[in-house]
Amino acid sequence: MPGCQGRPAQGAGPRVEGRPVETQPPNAPYQKPAFDGQTRAPYQTENVAFTTEVMASGLSHPWGLAFLPDGKMLVTEKPGRLRIVATNGTVSAPIAGVPEVDARGQGGLLDVALDPGFADNQLVWFTYAEREGDRNGTVLARATLVREEEGRPARLDDVKVIWRQRPKLDSTMHFGSRILFDPKGKVFVTLGERSIDAGRHQAQKLDAALGKIIRINRDGSMPQDNPFVQLHGALPEIWSYGHRNIQAAAWHPDTGALWVIDHGARGGDEVNIVERGKNYGWPVISYGIEYAGDKIEEGITQKEGMEQPIYYWDPVIAPSGAVFYT
Repeated sequence: MPGCQGRPAQGAGPRVEGRPVETQPPNAPYQKPAFDGQTRAPYQTENVAFTTEVMASGLSHPWGLAFLPDGKMLVTEKPGRLRIVATNGTVSAPIAGVPEVDARGQGGLLDVALDPGFADNQLVWFTYAEREGDRNGTVLARATLVREEEGRPARLDDVKVIWRQRPKLDSTMHFGSRILFDPKGKVFVTLGERSIDAGRHQAQKLDAALGKIIRINRDGSMPQDNPFVQLHGALPEIWSYGHRNIQAAAWHPDTGALWVIDHGARGGDEVNIVERGKNYGWPVISYGIEYAGDKIEEGITQKEGMEQPIYYWDPVIAPSGAVFYT
């Protein structure tokens, strides 16, 4: 993500010469942006030199990674394996102790993150899809990482489920699952609405952990300064709602704001700056259309009480991760 701040004002800021990044026709040409620069921004034409380097190969559907203090990486593989990738690209054997995951569709072993106190407690956090009969949902767990020693392979000890998504649904899509810690040590997890109608419409409901970002304490308890703690019938862990399937999230290095990218359907991948208790609109408003070409709900893109993305892509680019490069 670029290191910019806030929503661009109408017509504000210098325009960089060059064609828009998006060059294909929009999926929803009848939809118009809410403000100048909200979509089809010009690409950067200067100071864009970069190189790519293959760090490791042979991984099966790597999904999440976390850098260890020694520069090595913990990497999840969607089928249910966790590995350590050395700085020279060597890939370890699977780490023992990973719980069983539901790897159907978009499910599996998903994100991984180090505890803020990792240097002292060696705790790692991870999300995965957990099956329960014909249904499944996102789970947040933590465990102690025991590194390889005296010929014994690395393993996870004392695996503990901290939080489970409810309700579980019969779907193999939209698990969200990105993990972040705020400066206070609170845990944030992004949650998809599971794609099917039974879940999609619950993204707007505060009694279901679908299409939400949640914020909890590291012991699984609920922070008393969460926005809906005192609201009868609402889940106390909810931080924001009206999301579709957020897989990219990062803290802005200067402002400390939470930036996320929410997958759209056909059109409408969104960059949002998430604020406490706000409603981000899905599926009531969206810059996109159904995969079959129909309007999403009423086909509207703006509604009072629902937040606008600071940027959206149409057609989609399906971003799966993001960091701020400084």
